[in-house]
Amino acid sequence: MGSEGLPPITVHVTGFKKFQGVPENPTETLVSNLKEFVRRRGLTGPITLGSCTVLEAAGDGGLPMLYKMLESSLPDSQADSSSNGQIIWLHFGANSGAMQFAIERQAANEATFRCPDELGWQPQQLPIFSEDGEISIKKLTTCCIDWITTVLKKGGFDVVISDDADRFVCNYLYYHSLRFAEQKGHKSLFVHVPLFSRIDEDTQMEFTATLLEALATIHQGS
Repeated sequence: MGSEGLPPITVHVTGFKKFQGVPENPTETLVSNLKEFVRRRGLTGPITLGSCTVLEAAGDGGLPMLYKMLESSLPDSQADSSSNGQIIWLHFGANSGAMQFAIERQAANEATFRCPDELGWQPQQLPIFSEDGEISIKKLTTCCIDWITTVLKKGGFDVVISDDADRFVCNYLYYHSLRFAEQKGHKSLFVHVPLFSRIDEDTQMEFTATLLEALATIHQGS
């Protein structure tokens, strides 16, 4: 199916700076280099790469920067959002023990940090949004992750679907992003990547570009 006449998906991407045990976060490198990589490689489908932002690996203290990014990526008028196309917030985090990529299906309404974040905050069993209910409450991505995973596997990448984004900063950010996307009628997705010592940088850059193209194929109705 062709993409003529379809408004594009605009994908805004985030990664994290260092955190305890991971002094060199691969997602900082991926996100920092993504625009240049995409410029050289190109992307197929009605997909536009928007902002690329590296966030502090912090929960509550990192929210101002997160929401500044989320709000600045919205259309000037929500009434015009349909003509401007779909917005997706694509977040990357590192899993230092992983050997493969993980597409995260959901986030929990729970802030329980196994160690202090980079600004010294360490909540334990707190609801992220008390008005949403208990810490057992989950929010699911509306992205078609089964299709995305199939496309990535066909591209030769070792990828799984995960139902647990942990309870550290990654889950905290993802829950906020899913909630914001739900309110604005857009989409959010979180992906965990291994360290470069497990899967090298070039492979991870190509994985990221292929993921963007997978989002485009969904938009085409494949």
